[in-house]
Amino acid sequence: MQRALKKHFALFLAPTGAAFIIAFLLPFVIGLYLSFSSFTTITDAEWVGLDNYKRAFEESQGFLGSFQFTLLVVIVAIVSVNIFAFAIARMLTQKLRGTNFFRSVFFMPNLIGGIVLGYTWQSMINAVLANYGTTIISKWEYGYIGLILLINWQQVGYMMIIYIAGLQSVPPELVEAAEIDGASRWQTLRHVTIPVIMPTITICVFLTLSSTFKLYDQNLALTNGAPQSQTEMVALNIVKTMFSRIGQEGVGQAKAVIFVIIVVALAVIQLRATRSKEVEA
Repeated sequence: MQRALKKHFALFLAPTGAAFIIAFLLPFVIGLYLSFSSFTTITDAEWVGLDNYKRAFEESQGFLGSFQFTLLVVIVAIVSVNIFAFAIARMLTQKLRGTNFFRSVFFMPNLIGGIVLGYTWQSMINAVLANYGTTIISKWEYGYIGLILLINWQQVGYMMIIYIAGLQSVPPELVEAAEIDGASRWQTLRHVTIPVIMPTITICVFLTLSSTFKLYDQNLALTNGAPQSQTEMVALNIVKTMFSRIGQEGVGQAKAVIFVIIVVALAVIQLRATRSKEVEA
């Protein structure tokens, strides 16, 4: 069987390899080339070198401002989403009635599209702020809080499912041994449970980081960057540059390349940092 698989592995790999090349590798290479070009379509691209990258960091582009705002959202989202998801998972792995029902309820927001979520939360927040004669787009702080609430409401249920799987993999004998040794619940959680589920924490932090950085449709529907692009995240800034600013398609592509490089770098740093804890565990 092993010989047959080794002999024909290329045949089985071909469909996935072709899909990867067509859907990811080829567009990435073309996009990288276009980031050094001035173009309106792929066929009329003219090489301009690093000009697009220089223009991307001009103050009028708002790219650095959107990156700062995105970092503020990502940092708070990573902490809040994972704390809430872990706490809920912890409760739902106890011997409580109706745990399957509550797991389904908490997971359901993850099934709703980002545009729908954005407009739904915009309506709810504006209904509250209307009592004070204001709206979500009157101050950037309102939009920021709205995005944090939306991200938590959407992502906590998904991360909760992953944490539940991790918590259920903790050997009961380790917990029992800690209790016999006189460890408190907090000590058991800190010195037994968390070290064992560090691979789960690594996955959840990575997913939260990557999905929040790429947030677009929720940002578009909730505030569309208002007021004055102060709540504009990077993905929304890139799309606006590409499709709303005539003659700046190359600048938008350069922003996209920079965005990918930074997100990949941060993800690698995060994976290394959390995986080092797995080794220590």
